[in-house]
Amino acid sequence: MNNKFLNFVFCVSVSLFAQAASAASIERIEPPFWWAGMKSDKLQLMVHGKDISAYTPEINYPGVRLDAVTRLTSPNYSFINLRLAADVAPGTINIVFKRGTEKIAFAYNLLARDKNSATRKSFSNADVIFNFMPDRLSNGDPSNDNLPGFLDPLNRADDSVGRHGGDIKGIENHLDYIAGMGYTMLWPTPLTESNQAKYSYHGYAATDTYKIDPRYGSNADYKRLVDKARSKGIGMVMDVVLSHIGSNHWWMKDLPSPDWLSFDAKFVPTYHARTTATDPYAATVDKANFTKGWFEINMPDMNQQNAYVATYQIQNAIWWVEYAGLAGIRVDTYGYSDHAFLSRWTQRLTEEYPTINMVGEEWSINPIVVSYWQKGKKNANGYVSSLPSLMDFPLNDTLRKALVAEDGFQSGLTALYERLNDDIMYPDANNLVLFEGNHDLSRLYSALDEDFDLYKMAIAYVATMRGIPQFYYGTEILMTSPKKRDDGAFRRDFPGGWAGDKVNAITGEGLTDKQK
Repeated sequence: MNNKFLNFVFCVSVSLFAQAASAASIERIEPPFWWAGMKSDKLQLMVHGKDISAYTPEINYPGVRLDAVTRLTSPNYSFINLRLAADVAPGTINIVFKRGTEKIAFAYNLLARDKNSATRKSFSNADVIFNFMPDRLSNGDPSNDNLPGFLDPLNRADDSVGRHGGDIKGIENHLDYIAGMGYTMLWPTPLTESNQAKYSYHGYAATDTYKIDPRYGSNADYKRLVDKARSKGIGMVMDVVLSHIGSNHWWMKDLPSPDWLSFDAKFVPTYHARTTATDPYAATVDKANFTKGWFEINMPDMNQQNAYVATYQIQNAIWWVEYAGLAGIRVDTYGYSDHAFLSRWTQRLTEEYPTINMVGEEWSINPIVVSYWQKGKKNANGYVSSLPSLMDFPLNDTLRKALVAEDGFQSGLTALYERLNDDIMYPDANNLVLFEGNHDLSRLYSALDEDFDLYKMAIAYVATMRGIPQFYYGTEILMTSPKKRDDGAFRRDFPGGWAGDKVNAITGEGLTDKQK
């Protein structure tokens, strides 16, 4: 092989390498846009794209200062810290990424906030919350049931695993029915993208937390739903998952750093030891396992001790409140997240939205554990929580058991009465969410042995007791299920939400006299 040929090969190789090296791109910037006039002047942009960390961003926009640029382990991420002046004007910020003579430009939008956004009306004990699973309420748009690139196809025959096709259009179609029953708040289980191979219908394993799952609709569809509900006197409470994501999240193919997830992205299961938060004798290893352990192998645990993860999740929640016009937030698996982070997360949202209410799920029937998390509680270990509201699992559990038990010295209605004595543990018992059921519990009518009088007593109790009443879809028409844990049976389709349903709860067709 002669030298001329080798030189030719070398030159071609260098040329191809240079072309490849310059092939950097920006695949996404998150948050995708922001607003002028927020309380905090800080904004951190996550920039993702091939080799983007090799580029230096430049910004020239009045009232916007580039504070710092951070690169983590992956070369495909840059984190840009911006400072926004109090009087910065809405507009388009041109961000130019430079490396030598190469330039990549990105137009980043800074929007104007809606009037009175910071002091929005939130949920309180003046409201009644309607909880439902979007996939199981109504299929208003069959055209989005199966979409290219989404792993979990429609399978309405399977209650426990399959997607059934309910969507945002279906929710819209039911708004008059919901408003007619007197509900003033909607709490759908998560609508964000969950492109998982199985169990994607429940939404608690997100694969993109800035995007509504296209099988439900688009971000614009969600915002339209919120606006339409508001026009009927109904606010929207968004279900947020902080502790974990789905195993098919887009991060999983290219983590910004190994410690983006707990245990350096290696599966270690949590043992669900909720009492470690309050237990003065809890082992350090058990405390760490509760917050760092993965919920399960398909739900990787977020490491909120990583400052970039923490900021990402705080900004994500603020973004949805501002973009969609939310009336509040419900937080799934609340105590499983890093506890210092939870204080910071709730404080930041309250700073931006002083009137917003947030309710956390701490699935314990022990009021000591539940009350630990409520804002204003003076905890023995010094932990300061800023969460306004909790799901009242202790009173829910007692109500269901008391109504079917024999009355006695410590049972039946006596137990229900005495449970209220535990209200002294809560800084604000009136701000607890009292519910008769949800997507993880057996149907109320079945739990009460299908006794219609006991059912009516339970409904009256939840509707009139202190706190914020919340009812689960289908409770109003006596939907049933096994008593033992059976998620599919707890989450069956709402009758009349699908074309061809023989029973229609909206029109009353096919309902029994008791259901009516």
